[in-house]
Amino acid sequence: MDKSPPKPTCEAVINLFPDPFVVIDRNFQIVSANQIYKDHYQVGSEDIIGKHCYEVSHRINKPCSENGEHCPLEQIIETGKPTTLMHIHCTHGHEEHVQISAAPIHDQEGNVLYMGETIRPLPAQNPEELILAGKSRAILRFISILFRVAPTQSTVLLLGESGSGKDCAARYIHQHSDRNTGPFVVVDCGALGDNLIESELFGYEKGAFTGADRKKVGLFEAANKGTLFIDEIGELPLHLQTKLLRVLETGTIRRIGGTEYIKVDVRIIAATHRDPRDMVKNQKFREDLYYRLSAFPVNVPSLREHKDDIPNLAEFFLKQIDDGENQLPLSPDVIERLLSYDYPGNVRELRNIIERAVILAAGSPIQPDFIVFENEPNNPSIGRAHTHEIDTAFYSTQTSRLTTQQVIDAIKQCGGHRSKAARLLGVSERTIYRHLKNPP
Repeated sequence: MDKSPPKPTCEAVINLFPDPFVVIDRNFQIVSANQIYKDHYQVGSEDIIGKHCYEVSHRINKPCSENGEHCPLEQIIETGKPTTLMHIHCTHGHEEHVQISAAPIHDQEGNVLYMGETIRPLPAQNPEELILAGKSRAILRFISILFRVAPTQSTVLLLGESGSGKDCAARYIHQHSDRNTGPFVVVDCGALGDNLIESELFGYEKGAFTGADRKKVGLFEAANKGTLFIDEIGELPLHLQTKLLRVLETGTIRRIGGTEYIKVDVRIIAATHRDPRDMVKNQKFREDLYYRLSAFPVNVPSLREHKDDIPNLAEFFLKQIDDGENQLPLSPDVIERLLSYDYPGNVRELRNIIERAVILAAGSPIQPDFIVFENEPNNPSIGRAHTHEIDTAFYSTQTSRLTTQQVIDAIKQCGGHRSKAARLLGVSERTIYRHLKNPP
């Protein structure tokens, strides 16, 4: 008589998984789910077994591939191989980013019968991560790449156009790494001169040069146990590239004027809008440094590569601007206008355009004419844009003497915000204060 214990059920096995886990058949129907999955989506077995996966996780009535996202089930049926991707799920009445790891379950002949799907919810995004506010395939894939490299110690090289959000991507990597309790230090090589870059990065000892009246701790030391983000590394002079390479190889730095090497535990994330391979060919960037930095290169998508995100980004920016939330929702005509442009300045330019539109609206609803593109052919200047309730006399201040009454009227139109009034009039805030304090 066989006294071997009974085999565990599918439910017993999948309940051992530490993350939400679900088994889905070829028709998108859920056949089993562990308790963590049920708790996460606040559902019982009777609510999900036999239901389509997209109904439960997305609250939609069609496969997610028809809703702008990659479908892991369709991909597994096509390839027969495991896959990992990023999705946006609807949980507890709000959206959350999740990383999905899916694998096929085959029959004895090797045919895909089911898909096993592990769901790992990502921590809530920081409001500063502007570029990561999108929902397009390009951005979800981009976030997935960042999320995978974040827990490692690899050096990351972010490649992308100016304004595309490389700084936000660097911060995201830091926040989702095991260094997130340590410092996140930024140095912009494009904004500093050669001598200043060296002293900022490495620090100096007292007396190292004229004016060094005390010791200065450099950014490498300041970033110890954390992350150092070197922005626009393509601007780093060649002799400093040599010193940076030495730091990457030895993990030590020496202050200017110092004799001792100091051990530092720093993860490097670098970024540039240039093509580093072209710089190597032109002998403007060390080849050995390029290969050390490009252990994990990541291309940051330009805004024109994910224009579907423009409405969401515009809404995000409006919520960050004083009185901007009152402009929601944007009209279809305004959204159409926003989608008509390619944004050479990327996300940064979009934010400026939205902020400018709020100022031009001056409390009234944003109109398409308030969306001003600087690089658009035959584009009217802000001063010639149709401004409806905004007194066009405000814009004549460029060619005539500004009066105190114009200042007062502008402040009223801008809801009492003096900085907005200054921008509307094309003058400095100091000019506004001078008119209010000492009328001419």
